[in-house]
Amino acid sequence: MKSIPLILISLFFIGLFSKPSIVFAQNEKEENSYSFQTPSRDGTGKFYLGREISQIMGFQGMQWLERASREREEGVSAAIKNLPISEESNVADIGAGSGYYIFRIAPKVPKGKVYAVEIQDEALKYLDEKSEELGFQNVVAVKGNSYSPNLPENTIDVAIMVDVYHELAYPKEMLQSIRRSLKSGGKLILIEYRGEDASIPIKPLHKMTEKQAEKELKENGYRLVKNGKFLPIQHYLIFEKID
Repeated sequence: MKSIPLILISLFFIGLFSKPSIVFAQNEKEENSYSFQTPSRDGTGKFYLGREISQIMGFQGMQWLERASREREEGVSAAIKNLPISEESNVADIGAGSGYYIFRIAPKVPKGKVYAVEIQDEALKYLDEKSEELGFQNVVAVKGNSYSPNLPENTIDVAIMVDVYHELAYPKEMLQSIRRSLKSGGKLILIEYRGEDASIPIKPLHKMTEKQAEKELKENGYRLVKNGKFLPIQHYLIFEKID
C-alpha cells in the first residue's frame, strides 16, 4: 500500500479543522453517559466509554474529501460495491460532507432514496445544488443536529458513517436515533481508520479500533455482524440493529 502524501495529512489535520463547536449544557456534566477531562491536542475533553471525542472537521475540508488520490488510498469503489443494498434500498449517509459517497451510491438505488445528512448549512446547499446538477432525484438532503440525523422512523435499510463516528458530540443519542430510523434488521456501517495500526498516518483520535466501536454500538442496541478486511487503511464494520 502506498502511503498517504504527508502534505495532505498536514492539510487535513492542521488547516482544515475548526475549533470545537460543541457547547456543553451546564447540567451535562451530571450525565452518566459522558465524562470530562482537560482536552488533548486534537480532542474535545469529552469522553464516551473511555474514548475521547475528537474535534470536528468543518466543510472547508471539502478539498480533502474530494482529493484525486482518495480512491487509491481508501478503496472507495470496493466500499460501495460491498454495501448490502438493492435497487430499492433506502440509504442514509450521516455526515455526508461533499457527497463523495452519496453521488456514487445514488445510481445503485434508482428505486430507493439516498438521504444525505449534514448539520452544516453550507454543505446542505452544496449537496442540493450538486444533486440538481447531476440529475439525481433520489437524493434528499437532510439537516441533522448533534443528537439526531432527523431521519424518518423505520425507513432506512442501510446507514453509513465514513470517518464521522469518532467526531459525534453525542454518540449515544445519535446511535439511538439512527436505530429508530432503521428498519427491522437494518444495518449501520462504520468506515473508520484502523486504530490498531500505528503505521496509518492519521492522528489517534481520528482512528477507531474494532474493539472500541463494538463496545459503543453494543451498548446502544447493535451487534457486529462483519468486519470487511478489504479496505487498505480503514475498518468496514457492519452492525445490525437488534430488534
